[in-house]
Amino acid sequence: MSGNDDCISINKADKYYKQEDTMSLLTVKNVKKIYTTRFGSVKVQALNDVNFSVEEGEYVAIMGESGSGKTTLLNILASLDTATSGQVLLNGQELSRVSQKDLCAFRRDHLGFVFQDFNLLDTMSLRDNIYLPLVLAGVPYKEMEERIAPLSKKLAIEELLDKYPYEVSGGQKQRAAVCRALITRPDIVLADEPTGALDSKASGKLLHLFGEINGEGQTILMVTHSIQAAAHAGRVLFIKDGCVFHQIYRGNRSRDEMYRMISDALTVIQAQQEPEWRDDHE
Repeated sequence: MSGNDDCISINKADKYYKQEDTMSLLTVKNVKKIYTTRFGSVKVQALNDVNFSVEEGEYVAIMGESGSGKTTLLNILASLDTATSGQVLLNGQELSRVSQKDLCAFRRDHLGFVFQDFNLLDTMSLRDNIYLPLVLAGVPYKEMEERIAPLSKKLAIEELLDKYPYEVSGGQKQRAAVCRALITRPDIVLADEPTGALDSKASGKLLHLFGEINGEGQTILMVTHSIQAAAHAGRVLFIKDGCVFHQIYRGNRSRDEMYRMISDALTVIQAQQEPEWRDDHE
């Protein structure tokens, strides 16, 4: 069996693959992405028949080596890129059918973003950075104040709101970025290496906050290289050669057990072995 065929068969056999599922919050069906070089002489397949779904309230991590396709997948889920073929549905709405003129509003209304490098504007206070998506959506100022109060308290930045990004630490910047992502009340938060620019202490605090936020019902999908970060998730998907190669469900496992299982899975993937994976859905 070829590597691609192996990936496809695993996708279709896994319990998270639902051919006719339109009830999941996020559904990815047979997504492929092929890039063509500038002069069209070479085609590179970044994603190959990716299938999975995310239920409302899940906390999912996506892992894979550089070049595995995980960033391409995240960009497609964020509607920043389009698939060559296949479907991505959010609450039953196919992203490819959202018109270009409506895309910005769609992202603002349904998606929350947390980036590795924070993406805060240094010319604006943390408060104004957090308010920005609501300003663009035309939300009244009184409602913005009502929304920011509980979030800033939970994220421990209420005393920092009038400071500028260059006046606060990396961990504080990232908590402000999380506040900005949550203040729109998104269907799903997409996090791209959220701990990548943080030290271990700040990373731990952020991951603890993500756990709390998810515990309150917020759906989170996180792309990460960090085993520590992925071990906080309820499910981990592994991407190899542009397809979903394996998955691990937390079930009743401890974080240490998840850490060891993720580490073992990455070792196998990096060694380019073809093990007979047992079903880890418990």
